Amino acid sequence: MIAVSGFTGRLVAVFGLGGSGIATARALIAGGAGVVAFDDNPAGCETARAAGIEVADLRQADWARIAALVLAPGVPLTHPRPHWSVDLARSHGVEVIGDIELFVRERRAAAPDAPLVAITGTNGKSTTTALIAHVLKAAGRDVQMGGNIGVPILELEAPRAGRIHVIECSSYQIDLAPSLAPSVGVLLNITPDHLDRHGTLAEYAGVKERLIAGSRMAVVGVDDNLSAAIADRAERAGTATLRISARHPLADGIYAQGSTVWLAQAATQTPFTDLAPITSLRGAHNAQNAAAAIAVCRKLDLSDAEICKGLESFPGLEHRMEVVARAGRVLFVNDSKATNADAAERALASYERIYWIAGGRAKTGGIDGLQPYFGRIARAYLIGEAAEEFAATLDGHVAFETCGTLAAATAAAARDASRDAHAEPVVLLSPACASFDQFPNFEARGRAFSEAARSAASRHAGQEVA
Repeated sequence: MIAVSGFTGRLVAVFGLGGSGIATARALIAGGAGVVAFDDNPAGCETARAAGIEVADLRQADWARIAALVLAPGVPLTHPRPHWSVDLARSHGVEVIGDIELFVRERRAAAPDAPLVAITGTNGKSTTTALIAHVLKAAGRDVQMGGNIGVPILELEAPRAGRIHVIECSSYQIDLAPSLAPSVGVLLNITPDHLDRHGTLAEYAGVKERLIAGSRMAVVGVDDNLSAAIADRAERAGTATLRISARHPLADGIYAQGSTVWLAQAATQTPFTDLAPITSLRGAHNAQNAAAAIAVCRKLDLSDAEICKGLESFPGLEHRMEVVARAGRVLFVNDSKATNADAAERALASYERIYWIAGGRAKTGGIDGLQPYFGRIARAYLIGEAAEEFAATLDGHVAFETCGTLAAATAAAARDASRDAHAEPVVLLSPACASFDQFPNFEARGRAFSEAARSAASRHAGQEVA
């Protein structure tokens, strides 16, 4: 845990008592601050009391005594309207910040030269964060990873010389970190998202841009117009800017063509590595993630050999195109995190011969938008509430069977894939649905698939193609 010393002897209000809120309160107390905490959810308040944190309704607080309000990122700061705690703080001239801001202030005071890598983007930021941290660790560096992925930032080890913090930042967290100034800031992409919390796409993009605006070096994906414009503005403002792309060659930067990642400088292109053998980095979206990781790790003085070795050993993220088993040529891939068609599209685009397990509780629009990928699907296995709707969409385009349960679908898909003569048939769970009809969350669904896949792989290992 990082003891936050910037508010020693002063009173800080903390609102939002989930994991990061509790960690924030504990870090402030460890640094000598007084803390008064609250949450609209009584369960959060009880959790805080059990942890020895003072809890009181901030509507009755003496705001003249409060030095700052630390807001959990899930609490509205601006839209659809500021939370009442934000209104109270602002009406008393009290700054409103988040746990990322507390961290960057501690780093600035204790170890300003300790590398800080901050990653954001609408899509891919978790994979890129984990990939960067993995490559650095594989090369023997002292690395701490957290933020919007895994561990709350204030539960990490404290900044010190030579220690690298690799932090995933959501737009909500950036909004609450006005002095965020990473050594390397990464912006992967911008597509419409979270507009209920930012008002407009322009506002959302503006928040994302702040992450790289204060960075010493900016790594920016330029495959969408908003991000490309941000890269141009950063460069004009004097920020060292490196562009990355998974769609087209660059004169300067790092880009992917197919599975090959290229380095480009002064219009000279040099192949860096081929991602094709790395099953955890399949697809154009992962090529962009890899390009970002290569850019960051080269900036942090890793050798090209160290970077390639780290990429090759990356296991991927759980439930995100995660290879969980293999039976001969057949891969079993857990993409349970794909809870809508847009997310499933990435997996369908990444494999050529797919035995697709889909279904659950359908989202608006179903799977109509996935028709360009139907040619890749050898057969579909439909589960859950969406089975009838998905069957109607697939009828006449893709062979399918209604299996009902995930266990039955996995067994059927494994049976059929094991008989396929293709070089690499893939049993893919990418449901394009929420899990709540049969599972409490996508993690439980993914674990159930992984267990069934390993069992099926064991049964079919070594089986000859019919």
